[in-house]
Parts: sequence; C-alpha cells; structure tokens
Amino acid sequence: MASGLRGAVQKVSSTRAFAKAAPHVVPALDRAVHRLSRGRVLLSALMLPGVILTATGARSGLPRRTPLACLAEADGGGWILVGSNFGRPGHPAWTHNLLARPAAEINWRGEDIPVTAVLLAGEERARAWRAVLEFWPPYAAYQARVEREIRVFRLVRR
Repeated sequence: MASGLRGAVQKVSSTRAFAKAAPHVVPALDRAVHRLSRGRVLLSALMLPGVILTATGARSGLPRRTPLACLAEADGGGWILVGSNFGRPGHPAWTHNLLARPAAEINWRGEDIPVTAVLLAGEERARAWRAVLEFWPPYAAYQARVEREIRVFRLVRR
C-alpha cells in the first residue's frame, strides 16, 4: 500500500468511531470474501497482512473462525497476533479461546497451517510489542484507551 494511503488508514483506524464500527463490519466482510474466493482473498490484507484463525471455542468446543491482522516474523518462525479488540475495553473472544485451547489453525495466503498459540509475557512480549508498533502504530492508541494490557500471541507451526 502506498505510504500516503497507509498513513491515512492508520489515522482513521486510530479513531474511536472506527473502533466502534469496525468490529461489526470488517470481520464479517473478510469472512465472506475469504469464503467466496475459496481462501485466495482476504480484503483486510490489502492494508495489513492477515490470517483467518480457526480456534476452538473455550466453552462451546466449536470451531471459531476470525480474520485477524498479523505480523509474520522475519525469520519465518511464526506469526504475532495482537488482541487489541480495536481499543475496546474487553479482551476479544478469540484470545480466551487460545488461552483455553492453544492448538489452532490459520489460513495464511491460502494455505491451512496447524499452529500452537503462546501468550507472550515479560521481555518477549515487550520485544514483540515494539515490533507491532513499528508495523502498525495505531496499536499504541488502542492500548492508551484501555486499562487492560493488550494480549500478544505468537503462533508457531505444529
């Protein structure tokens, strides 16, 4: 994405109005386009790299599919997911699911990959947080709006 457009998208995505509307629009649109394109297209990936996370529901035991932005680690070691919930108060449901059942699957660029989720803490989380802020600065605005520490996960291939 061109840097001017990327900057504009970052500015809009940092707003409270975006945080209010996006959770209802972006995931549903992403899931529909991903399904219709048979896994070839993820609309939000036009702005940010993204995955479709399939995690097992913590209470239901059913598969839950969630489109998410991700930071692919440069060394190919995994993917970083940020439970920002667009800067809204509660942790997103997918983070609860991964804490309860860390074995999951992602669809990355059309490929289904079994993964294990690891909640990052301490210095490891701090390093990942610095990397995600460089990757997508609006995460700082999201963290500033909430009292909770935003959860950061590393997904590694199983």
